[in-house]
Amino acid sequence: MSAKNDNDYKVSIYNEALKFHAEGKKGKLGIDPLKPLTNQRDLSLAYSPGVAAPCLEIHNDPAKAFEYTSKGNFVAVISNGTAVLGLGNLGALASKPVMEGKAVLFKRFADIDAIDLEVSTEDPEEFINSIKYLGASWGGINLEDIKAPECFIIESKLKELMDIPVFHDDQHGTAIITAAGLINAAHLTGREFKDLKVVVNGAGSAGIACIELLKNMGLPHENAILCDTSGVIYEGRTNGMNQWKAAHAVDTPHRTLAEAMVGADVFLGLSAKGALTKEMVRVMAENPIIFAMANPDPEITPEEVREVRGDAIVATGRSDYDNQVNNVMGFPYIFRGALDVQATTINDEMKIAAAKAIAMLAREEVPAEVSAAYGGKKLKYGASYIIPVPFDSRLIHVVSMAVAEAAMRTGVARKPIEDFYAYKNQLAARLNPSINMMNFFFERLRASPKTILFTEGDEEAMIRAAIEWRNLGYGKAVLVGYEEAINHTLSKLEVGSLSDIEIINAVHHPDYEKLVDYLYGKLQRKGYLYKDCENLLRRERNVFASLLVELGYNDGMVTGLTKSYLSCVDDITKAVEVKQGNLLFGLSIMIAKNRTIFIADTTINEIPDSNELAEIAIHAAEEARSMGHDPRVAFISFSNFGNPMREKAQRIRDAVTLLDKRNVDFEYDGEMQASVALNAELLKLYPFCRLSQPANILIMPALHSANIASKLLQELGGGKLIGPVLCGIKKSIQIVQMGSTESDVLNMAAMAAYRNSDFADK
Repeated sequence: MSAKNDNDYKVSIYNEALKFHAEGKKGKLGIDPLKPLTNQRDLSLAYSPGVAAPCLEIHNDPAKAFEYTSKGNFVAVISNGTAVLGLGNLGALASKPVMEGKAVLFKRFADIDAIDLEVSTEDPEEFINSIKYLGASWGGINLEDIKAPECFIIESKLKELMDIPVFHDDQHGTAIITAAGLINAAHLTGREFKDLKVVVNGAGSAGIACIELLKNMGLPHENAILCDTSGVIYEGRTNGMNQWKAAHAVDTPHRTLAEAMVGADVFLGLSAKGALTKEMVRVMAENPIIFAMANPDPEITPEEVREVRGDAIVATGRSDYDNQVNNVMGFPYIFRGALDVQATTINDEMKIAAAKAIAMLAREEVPAEVSAAYGGKKLKYGASYIIPVPFDSRLIHVVSMAVAEAAMRTGVARKPIEDFYAYKNQLAARLNPSINMMNFFFERLRASPKTILFTEGDEEAMIRAAIEWRNLGYGKAVLVGYEEAINHTLSKLEVGSLSDIEIINAVHHPDYEKLVDYLYGKLQRKGYLYKDCENLLRRERNVFASLLVELGYNDGMVTGLTKSYLSCVDDITKAVEVKQGNLLFGLSIMIAKNRTIFIADTTINEIPDSNELAEIAIHAAEEARSMGHDPRVAFISFSNFGNPMREKAQRIRDAVTLLDKRNVDFEYDGEMQASVALNAELLKLYPFCRLSQPANILIMPALHSANIASKLLQELGGGKLIGPVLCGIKKSIQIVQMGSTESDVLNMAAMAAYRNSDFADK
């Protein structure tokens, strides 16, 4: 990314982040009840008088708190804001967005409920006193963004006073992921920890935690040199010292980082941009290992390392480089394992177990779906892949199980796991892989960028989405519209510039006549004069943009903010045809907490006959399978397998018969009510049903019911509705719903890019 684009991105992301946090319910964190509270009986059980029962049980046996309350799945994220990200001491209140974000990550990656607490004091004793009596509230405490050396005092004292895990992620989370990467880097270069010469630059919480964990894993004290802004921490040094730095002072003649780097096997950077120079890298040992983890800019970039050393293994904290050291691979799963055995602490053995589990996971063959989520890139253990990727869905059971087992082995587990096979399945079920659906598309785009037309280019949501498309590296964004109108809208937004974003319109397109000729060739036998085609091209942006996609000028397009779905379809199909043997239909994707449901047809066919229903089912199954789902199709009706037997349900039964004759390769059955299709217990009432599990594809009997159902889910459901995805069209074109946000536009642009044939086949 150029310096100008990088600055544009920073301006854009700053303003977008403010908008993101402010819209709708403020912030990122809320509380939903876990039990129904719909009638007086529910209220009586949840509060008075029913709540007395669990209170008395817990009074008699405190361990029952894990049985009758949320304590066992609850973590407090606590900070005083003295070291917020890379921003410094912003204070407790300004740290709240970060703590809310951390709580969201706990839920997203490990299904752990979390609440943020911001403590307005910089005095360690006051901080400790405000927390030490609150251990009954949660199953664990994640300390965050507290500066050194106070963080060492706070964590140590709270661990001593409390009987729940207390874990400062800035220290130990970074150390654990670093150790995991170093295990593999040492393995690949034929080294052992006992033989490594390690230089750690940065003597704050993370740097000291890294060096302590590595020593616990076998790195000799004398082989580790710790540096701070004043240079090497050596025996006898007095300036800028404290007891935590002094514990790692070594007997060495080196006084500067440059001197310490001569012959070093490993550099661990937890400091600042540019701290490591190419000359320092040049004098390191053979096959040097460099973890430049300063954020947002590393101590040295991988490109700079490669300029002087071709034998180096490099890791950073950045997602746009290989080997990202990302704490999200650690803390959610470490707490998951600790909570599940009701651990009293997170000890060194549990940290080491987590590091080893993460390291070993990188050596395993990477499943196709994980590689696909990263652009189809072949992820194979080696110098460019020493750490798993953050969205590897195996992390939850690999790391959590290792931590739980270590807690049991070291005697800090109050509730040992008896069946690890069952526990593994339980962990896998906690996370809904469908949440990763859009991440899947976006990560593929990073590796295979596409040029997308954002058709209503003077609309705010289109402009914002196009800028994000450019900034996030998904490819080239093209706005369709008149430059004056687009710039007028842009002037009202604070989103940076449109540099590298092309603006086009039909009137000024260099191939205007060629486009008119092509359109006339398609429409002349449908009653259109040449003049009509000229007018269509000039007045209808969708027709113009669709032609560009049809003729290969661009990879795909997204539209729909200012026109109804069917109007857009009418425009698009003037330029682009339906695939041979396909039926045009809309597929809505409902991503809820525990499942993903595909609903068809929600946009096009008003009352499909049995043949059309069968075709929709076949192609909806293909779509679901292409997105990583094993299709199970239910034909939905008001009746269940002929009860009641009504004439209007006959075409639905006939569609099932047609599929019987087609010998398709997916499960299907019907007609059935939606409740039967989606509810495993109700499904058992019909043992003859051919669905092995609840359906994930619902073929609706008519456009009315499909559209109403999807809209109700969108407004009332607890998930996210994506689409409707336009299926059956020859080219990569998608339509958003009127009033969609820039996030919706971006999602559908990614869907259009994903459906580009040369992209989807990778």
